[in-house]
Amino acid sequence: MLRHPIREEDPRMAIIVPVLNEIDGIESLLSHLEIWRQRGAEIIVVDGGSDDKSDSLIEARGFPLIRSARGRATQMNAGARSSQSPFLIFLHSDTRLPEHADTQVMSHLARSETGWGRFDVRIDGRSRLLPIVGAMMNLRSRLTGIATGDQALFMTRTLFEQVGGFPEQPLMEDVEICKRLKHITPPVCLSDRVVTSGRRWDQRGGWRTIFLMWQLRWAYWRGVPADQLAARYR
Repeated sequence: MLRHPIREEDPRMAIIVPVLNEIDGIESLLSHLEIWRQRGAEIIVVDGGSDDKSDSLIEARGFPLIRSARGRATQMNAGARSSQSPFLIFLHSDTRLPEHADTQVMSHLARSETGWGRFDVRIDGRSRLLPIVGAMMNLRSRLTGIATGDQALFMTRTLFEQVGGFPEQPLMEDVEICKRLKHITPPVCLSDRVVTSGRRWDQRGGWRTIFLMWQLRWAYWRGVPADQLAARYR
């Protein structure tokens, strides 16, 4: 049984954001996080060694900043360890949460037997393929129980600790933690959409990026180490 009733003394939830050299988008990110801070969320930004002064801007705006070794999984684990909240949302720096994401997450995690989940996603960019890519991501994760970090994974602290957090590997950490989580309980799939950046598709080409992503997933499923795949992803 994974029920987690909300208590008055509990912080509402934590939004944990790994960042690295985000100077171009830092103002947009901080403005978004300010909305959730004003709604009572615990905001934790984890910097992996930025050298573009984005870390200084985060601190200047008064957001708690943690410094850790570089690596999205490592950074998210560090943020979770430093947080106080029983409910955790892991948000990529170029992803924006939908309205009322906090109440939806807490409601599902506190009053259901499902201890984790994700949102549907919309990818924002120029490529005409992006609506199709987003729709396929949403469908695939519903069918397989495997989500991507772009869909804003959320979970209870209890379940996060039970699976040992994110595996500290350079790629596919989101796929791997989903595999571990779904062995315990299936995810809740919220139909409200996060909006994430399609800059990779815009910069590298839609079909080329789709083909690369499927190649990487297929190779990971076949057992190719994540560090080898990370080199191809870059």
